[in-house]
Amino acid sequence: MFEHVFAVVAVRDIDTARDWYERLFDRRADNNPMPGLVEWQVAPGAWVQVTVDPQRAGSSMFNVAVADLELFVDTARTRGVNFSDIADANKGVRLSTVSDPDGNSITAIGSFREHY
Repeated sequence: MFEHVFAVVAVRDIDTARDWYERLFDRRADNNPMPGLVEWQVAPGAWVQVTVDPQRAGSSMFNVAVADLELFVDTARTRGVNFSDIADANKGVRLSTVSDPDGNSITAIGSFREHY
């Protein structure tokens, strides 16, 4: 079975992206294995890799489930990560989305459950 899963986010400029993702995750990258690639471990065995890939930049997306959506969104906004207003989705799930400087989409999910 898998030991790790990586969400890969394509960007044009690694320095701009690193700054923005440090504000999103509220910490420096956990790893910088090579020029043009930085990584954050976001859960055991789960990583977000931000890498330079101009042809794919702006077409990446990933979702994060958080315990308290309002608190997460409000706190991110204080760091300049401007999530959208929270919207009701379905079956009690709520969503808020933000785009990074390249237009990649990150959606925060509140009231996530493994089974519906």
